[in-house]
Amino acid sequence: MPEIEEIEEIKPKATMTDAERLELAAKLDKDLDDFIAGLERKRYTDGWPEDRWQEEMDKHPFFMKKAPLPGEDLHPLYEGMQQLKYDPTENTAEELALNYKEDGNWYMKHKKFRMAILGFTEGLKAKSVNDEVNAILYNNRSAAQFFLKNYRTSLEDAEKALRLKPDYAKAKFRAAQCNFYLNRFEACQDHCRDILEKDPENAPANELLMKCKTTKQEVQRNERKRMMEGKKKEKEFKRTVDELNRRGIQFLHLKPNREITSEVLKPGYLPLADHPVKADNNGVLHWPTAFLLPQFSISDFQQQLSEEVTMEDCLYSMFSEPADYDPEHIYNPTNLNVYYENKKAGKVHKIDITKTIRNITQEQGFFIENGSLDFSILPKNSRFEEEFLAEVRRPLQYVY
Repeated sequence: MPEIEEIEEIKPKATMTDAERLELAAKLDKDLDDFIAGLERKRYTDGWPEDRWQEEMDKHPFFMKKAPLPGEDLHPLYEGMQQLKYDPTENTAEELALNYKEDGNWYMKHKKFRMAILGFTEGLKAKSVNDEVNAILYNNRSAAQFFLKNYRTSLEDAEKALRLKPDYAKAKFRAAQCNFYLNRFEACQDHCRDILEKDPENAPANELLMKCKTTKQEVQRNERKRMMEGKKKEKEFKRTVDELNRRGIQFLHLKPNREITSEVLKPGYLPLADHPVKADNNGVLHWPTAFLLPQFSISDFQQQLSEEVTMEDCLYSMFSEPADYDPEHIYNPTNLNVYYENKKAGKVHKIDITKTIRNITQEQGFFIENGSLDFSILPKNSRFEEEFLAEVRRPLQYVY
């Protein structure tokens, strides 16, 4: 984050004349005398206890070390001083604007940027007719917004400051910075060039101009890359849809003669979600596949299963060695049956494991559901196979 720039100050209003100061002093003395004379004549018992001396001192406006918090009772003198500072009957519009500007500057120096914004905003509400004062208020509020990374709002205030004071270098540089972070590189460069035209040795403007040129080239390069990747994905998707249509692949929830969309092809299983079916350059489909093992209530996922392999190839790949969940090697590739479910007919079909995935997906009773291939694998002639076949009309649930 850039360093906070030095807040520009406006010359304070004219000091009181000696005659005015003497007149005011005499009036204060008389008011104090009248107040004391009106007090009841009695022994004074309301002094500060010794154990609370420092506490009472800290509350007095002349000695307090920090401003009162919101909701705290104000000392009458502090409240009176505050009213004098912000009273529109005691201050001109310009004086009010300057008072609020001072508040905003104080918050800026303490990095309380949201409070600074409130101060500068109140200064603008005073509606001073002094364009220079208002330009500084807009520029300082722009700075506060900038450090909060509200670049669009900061830019609006910087531009308002420039409308009031076109040669305002600080506002111009702030506008350049905001345009840079908003990727408005042409506007950023224009502001930097304007600054450098009058001040060629302005280091921040020179640095920002060079950074803007480099970043602009990088952004343009990334945009071209993104567009190329988008076109590549569109081409891949079209090739995939063409191959699906050529094979006559059926989708459970797709009405006849309706186009295949990316939503239709999106896998429903979380491990497969980023791997929809895809046709390679040779037109071979690669499928996201779930192999369900009802006996153990688990699934084995393959993200890109080539349609050219046979189901037998899949079984040997998965079950040649006993898995941790199957130490007895019940799932032996030579002793397994594989099924898919036709939910439209409420039936299951036993697969000829010598067939390729392509042959299986083109069978009349095979439907794609949730974008992936689903197969259930069970040991031959086992109790689990019998139960599975007996419950084919009931929805199957597995733990993934």
